[in-house]
Amino acid sequence: MSRAALLVLADGRFPAGGHAHSGGAEPAVGAGRVRNAEDLADFCRGRLHTTGLTAAALAAAAAHGHDPLALDEAADARTPSPALRAVARRLGRQLMRAARATWPSGELDALAQARPRGVHQPVVLGLTARAAGLGPQDAAHCAAYEAVSGPATAVVRLLSLNPFDATAVLARLAPELDHVAELAAAAARGSIDELPAASAPLLDITAEAHAGWPVRLFAS
Repeated sequence: MSRAALLVLADGRFPAGGHAHSGGAEPAVGAGRVRNAEDLADFCRGRLHTTGLTAAALAAAAAHGHDPLALDEAADARTPSPALRAVARRLGRQLMRAARATWPSGELDALAQARPRGVHQPVVLGLTARAAGLGPQDAAHCAAYEAVSGPATAVVRLLSLNPFDATAVLARLAPELDHVAELAAAAARGSIDELPAASAPLLDITAEAHAGWPVRLFAS
């Protein structure tokens, strides 16, 4: 395992397209549910333990060696919002391009050929971690961190929130992030049907509304 590879994969500057997405933070700010650092912490905590856990488990399962096509179908079943399914596949395509250039892999090539229209991003993330020599828990950590770092970065831009305050929110969530990654990695050792399917209905609802906004800063 390469800890350096983990840092590269988790780096927000890795060209996978995540910077253009708010993870539901933009509609939450628009609705007045996120107004300050305390609200951001609540939002990120809720996202981490729901969609974050689900994404982390899918990523861990892909890194563990489960069939990525079956995992893609499982991700579809766990994503009721058509808007979020489209986003997940778009991000998956972008990550796939970056991953194949960074860590060439026959498994990534085969998946790209099998699903030319894109695969859910957590599945690609897990297979990318596998190609980089990382394990299931590493993949789970990346997915869990993405679940909270994206909204935190977005809220800094949306509210002109002090970046120090946003970073402090992420730092305080670190123990919970570790716990979610451990749960996800443990679940990945079982069958695909038993992977977590934690949901956040309000994120699904607001994603559908946000997709119809005529003017928005983020793609999702």
